[in-house]
This record gives sequence, structure tokens and C-alpha cells, in this order.
Amino acid sequence: MSPALKKDNDMSAQETGFTLLHDPLNNRGSAFTLAQRQQQGIEGLLPQAVDSLETQVARIHLQLDTLDSDLQKYLLLSDLQSRNQTLFFAVIMSDPATFMPLVYTPTVGEACQKFDHFYRAPRGVYLPITAKGRLKELLSHWPQKDIRFIVVTDGERILGLGDLGVNGMGIPVGKLSLYTAVAGVPPELTLPITLDVGTNNQQYLDDPLYLGLRQHRVRGAEYDAFIEEFVQAVQALYPKSCLQWEDFANINAVPILERYKDKICTYNDDIQGTAAVALAGIYGSLRISGQKLTEQRFLFMGAGSAGTGIAELISEAMVLEGLSIEEARARCYLFDVNGLLESTRTDLADFQKPFTHQHAPCKSFVDAIESIKPTAIIGVSTVPKLFNQQVIEAMSRINERPIIFPYSNPTSRSECTAEEAYRWSNGKAIFASGSPFPPVDFNGQKFVPGQGNNVYIFPAMGMAVLATESTRVTQAMFIVAAKAVAEQVTQASLDSGLIYPPQSQILDASLRTAAKIAAYIFDQGLARVAKPADIDAHIRGMAYKPMYA
Repeated sequence: MSPALKKDNDMSAQETGFTLLHDPLNNRGSAFTLAQRQQQGIEGLLPQAVDSLETQVARIHLQLDTLDSDLQKYLLLSDLQSRNQTLFFAVIMSDPATFMPLVYTPTVGEACQKFDHFYRAPRGVYLPITAKGRLKELLSHWPQKDIRFIVVTDGERILGLGDLGVNGMGIPVGKLSLYTAVAGVPPELTLPITLDVGTNNQQYLDDPLYLGLRQHRVRGAEYDAFIEEFVQAVQALYPKSCLQWEDFANINAVPILERYKDKICTYNDDIQGTAAVALAGIYGSLRISGQKLTEQRFLFMGAGSAGTGIAELISEAMVLEGLSIEEARARCYLFDVNGLLESTRTDLADFQKPFTHQHAPCKSFVDAIESIKPTAIIGVSTVPKLFNQQVIEAMSRINERPIIFPYSNPTSRSECTAEEAYRWSNGKAIFASGSPFPPVDFNGQKFVPGQGNNVYIFPAMGMAVLATESTRVTQAMFIVAAKAVAEQVTQASLDSGLIYPPQSQILDASLRTAAKIAAYIFDQGLARVAKPADIDAHIRGMAYKPMYA
């Protein structure tokens, strides 16, 4: 249990009595002992039986089994988190492989789309642009004063679903739940935030139940000033915090990261976390194919911040293996709605130009495959079914083991399914996707598709930053994380096609990854605390455990 959590004997007077049963950090519900009930003035407010935490977890499992849809299960778990955080995390951590898809992708996508209709209890902080000049005041209303991790969104590009406005709050809430469930970051140190700058989604503007500002999105200098005020407020109130930017549109995501990455402890999970989990998948794939990273050629379907972020991290990893950055970038090609990024295009953003190469104009993805002859295709387009049978068959003709990564999520936006990739490649594909797919039986072999989920990266990064109080999050730290994830995949998993550690063991995997990142942070002089004799033991000792004190 984290030292920050209150113990039985130091609960303040304000936390006794009826209010205690409505404090998610300290509420135990039916697990309060008879002595505690008498001491805290809640005797008679609960049924007489005293449950163990294990019994409470079993009861929640039973309740979930009676529900018909994943969205209903998400809502039940959300309500549980609002009233008893210890029990919530005990449930999630009892079976992470089952519960991660319920509290985050893919279920969180539908939950965000319907957030305003299902709104129940407040969670996190909402900062509207109409409150500019007072953001520090609004932030100070949050009761916890030692915040180490903030996940913030402006709701403009939620997963592959687009502009959801304040309905996107489900993403920061879900991400921070995984910081705790997957890597042991104490939940009281986390804060989800939504910046409400309006929405351009007319469906929500017309919906009487929409909970955000009823105006179109603010752009330009006013938006930039709002972001700057927000960053300054965070730094003033929470100087040890790490700020994670989440689901911002490309036009804002890239400039924000460039503006602050060398000034504060911050990163963008869509750009850097996605890149690291893709690189981890590539390292795992190379353990199957027996090839070197510098021998690979990559073609991306999608040329936004995620695609360029993956391409840049791959390039930087190739530099560590002997290539120049120019040679490395020349092995990464990007394709978008207007075709291949090549030198005659005049519609490209600055962040895309490093991956714009001399090549004839090409409007067909299959033609691009035939011309470039990539060893891997990576989908970050958020457009479903773009990796069709022609695409997979073309990749399989030119590669003995083609790497097929449809990373768009939720599941409805995936560029292809696992079954399609294995069937159309005649079982040759090395496959991973952004959303989960079940095992596939093909030609007498059982393939276990991996999920290239950022959950392998950002929680471990968070625990490493917490353990070291790092002043920065750097690109190199993501390469360290990717290698650490790939190293943990067993040969048995590789033999079944699985290139990521099994999600059933993700807590242990994340803590191992966090230790590798932390070691790098200490070695680079980025830590604000002394290096412990045993980094792994230090991290495991800090990790949150869902139990009543």
C-alpha cells in the first residue's frame, strides 16, 4: 500500500461517518470490520456481515457475469471505481487480460461516444477555455496535492473516432487506471484532465445532453496561449508531475510536443508510446524472421503524428545499429489518403517531410508495395479494411515472413483482422494489431495474435518516472522500453506467433520494463533522487497493491 494512502488510525474527522462510505480512496464497503464501523460512526449503515476483499472481488465477478454487453460491464466497473478504488483495482488486477479491454480499448471507444448520456459521477478536472486566466485556481480545487501523473486531452481525435469534445474524458480516466493496474502507480498520484476548447462535432453541439462548451473549437494563438497557461499552472501546483498528452489532433499534437519536450517532464503517448510498442513488435518479429532491423523497409498506411512518430523512433533505433539518420529515414515510406509521400507533393506538413522521398507519384497502396518492396506494413490510418486480400497477398509474394501490423483502434477501425492476415498470407504473416483478436486456427496450426497496445509502454514509463522523479522523458527512453518488452517474449510465445508478453503477466512485464527505463534515467543523470542499490526491488517496493491497510 502506498504511504500516501491514509491508515485506519489517522483518518481525519471529515472522513468519518457517512462521508467515509462515499470516499473512493478510503471506502471499504462491506469489508469494514465491526470495530471499524463502530469507531468511524458507520455502524448500522452496512449489512452486518464482514467481507474479505477476496469475497468482494468474487461478488463483482458474479455481477459482471450477469451483464450482456461490454459497455454494461464498463459502466459497472466505472461506478465501482467511483465508490471503492481498492476493490476496483483488485478486480482489474485479478485478471488483467480480461479486464483491460473492458476499462480501455476497445470498450472505452463506445463509452466515450455515449459519455454525456451515461454520465454519473464526476472524475478528474475539466478546464474550459472560458476560464482562461483562472486555470491555476480551477486546478487547485482537486483535493490531492501531490500529483505525479496527468493525462490530458482536448478530445479532438479520440482513438479512431474523431472529435468527441469533453466526451473524450473516458480516455484519460482509462489510461490512468492502467497506470495503476498494469504498473502499480498509486492511483492517488494521478489526475485525468480534459481541456474544453469546444467541439466541431455538430452531433454533440445539437445534443441537449452534451456536457461541454457549445461552441466550435478555438484555434491559433488563443489556443496556444490556453495550452501555455495550462502548462504553467501544472508546473506551479504539481512540480514533480509528468504530463502525458493524449488524443490531440495532428495540427496540435506535434507542435505541443516540440514546444515542451525539452522544458518539462512530458510526452505524447499517441506519438511516442505508439512508436515504442510498434518498435517492440518489430524487435519481436525479427526474433522470428532472424533478420536485422537495418535490413527492414517499412511502409505505413497513415501519415499523421502516429505514423511519423513510429517512423522516427524506428529510424533512431536504426542509428543505434550503425545507419545515419538519413539512411534510416530512407527505409521508412508513408502513404495517406492522397497517396505515397513523395517529393512532388505540395500538401505535406513539416513533420511529414523527413519521410518524403524521391519516388514516382503513387495512388495505389498495392502498387506502392510492389515498387518499394517493404518487409513490413503498419496501419495507423483509422480506416478499416485497407489491408485487403490484394495487399496481404502482395506482401506475402515478396517476403518469406511479411510483418503485418494493423494498429488502428478500436476494433472497428482495424485495417484487417488476424484471421484475414493469416489466411491471405497462407500462415506466413507475423501479425500484431492495435485491438485484440482471438486465436486463429489455420492449416492445423494455432496462431496467437499479439495486441500492439501502448499499455506495454506508458504504464512502465510512468513507474520509471515515479521511481526516479525524472526531469524529462526522452526518445531514447522509449527505445529502451521497446527492447525491454521484446526481450521478455518467450520462445514458446514466438512459436505461436505472439510477439508481445502475454497480458496475463503484464504487471510483472511492466515492472521489469520500468526497471530498465529507470536504470537508463539514472545513468543519464535525469533523476532527482539517489540511485538505489537494487533498482528492481526499489520499483517493486513502490508499486501499488490493492489491499485494505
